[in-house]
Amino acid sequence: MIVQLCGSIVQTDDQHTILDVHGVGYAVHVSGRTQSQLETMSGEVTLLTEMQVREDSMTLFGFLDFAERDAFRLLTTVQGVGAKAAMAILSVLAPADLTNAIISGDKAMVARADGVGPKIAQRVVNELGEKIVKISTLGGALSIGDAKGGTSMVGEAGVIVAAGLFGDAVSALANLGYGRAEAHSAVMRVQTKSSSDNLSDVIAAALREIGA
Repeated sequence: MIVQLCGSIVQTDDQHTILDVHGVGYAVHVSGRTQSQLETMSGEVTLLTEMQVREDSMTLFGFLDFAERDAFRLLTTVQGVGAKAAMAILSVLAPADLTNAIISGDKAMVARADGVGPKIAQRVVNELGEKIVKISTLGGALSIGDAKGGTSMVGEAGVIVAAGLFGDAVSALANLGYGRAEAHSAVMRVQTKSSSDNLSDVIAAALREIGA
């Protein structure tokens, strides 16, 4: 199993890169986002890889970081989402954006990908809502709107947004009958005001936010 390649780029186009590793050329399929990054690089690059083996072919998919690789692995666990659809999703959504779309139940964001219809997008949101926050590279830090309306990644150095706590709070509210988007928004507002790590306190505060 090939899990990583380190070499020089021979060619990159149409989400397909040829990497020269000690004189051997490897064809690696990448997302549109990764392709754009590779086009700005020179010299030796390192790609994390996933290999898909079939009776008549072996295909390599490449990623510049663990977050995108883990997002690819997670997406391909969804029924109806193959490697091609997963790469299409990652071409329009960075891993952090995908995390937020799934947690907030925003299927429209997922459906922006070529070849991904609303049914598949809904399945991605439904099936991965509980899983994605448990993966450290994807749920370890979540995007929070800043005062200017943009987003910033907030981790241990700033407001603590614990992935497990966040996901548990959103799930608890969803189990109470609130929509995931509404629950996500309420917990986000709570986390920007408080760094409490007590689940009951976060849920209670979120309920107050919803009722405000």
